[in-house]
Amino acid sequence: MAFKIFEKIQRKNQIYLLKKHKKVSFKDLKIGNYNHFVLHHDIKKFTIGNSASLRNFIHIFVQQNASLEIGQNFFMNNFCSINCLESISIGDNTLFGENVKLYDHNHLYETSPSFKVYPDKFKTAPIKIGSNCWLGSNVTVLKGVTIGDNCIIGAGCVIYKDVSPNTIIMNHQDLISKPVTNGL
Repeated sequence: MAFKIFEKIQRKNQIYLLKKHKKVSFKDLKIGNYNHFVLHHDIKKFTIGNSASLRNFIHIFVQQNASLEIGQNFFMNNFCSINCLESISIGDNTLFGENVKLYDHNHLYETSPSFKVYPDKFKTAPIKIGSNCWLGSNVTVLKGVTIGDNCIIGAGCVIYKDVSPNTIIMNHQDLISKPVTNGL
């Protein structure tokens, strides 16, 4: 019983903190437990349309001068994350399966004269996801991608280039049936 009360208080506290931020706008937002919002005080904006629902263990990060716009009737399942350094927009009536990840940035790196990855320097490009889309479990969307309206992205796909409207993308794997011998 005490645990349920704690969860209810935690959800109310998250809603309170979101409402307190000057550049956050939402109405009729349902959130689950143990979500994590990291919003710089000087973001461009963070909007969530009416009747959005975020399940449990969600992580949303919006950096300084970045913009995150989420449409109406949006659904995000457990363990999803949105990492926004520039701009991410998601249309109306779109849903995410578990563990969907959005990254509008990559780390900068160089290969010459020696290989080096910069932990605090990034190259960014906007992500745009249309309306009426379904991103299945474990989908990752990378920087610079536009996914058109009415798309289905199958479980486990990594989306690194644009997807035309009315498209279904699958992580197609050919099944090879081969007997196992000697544990190999």
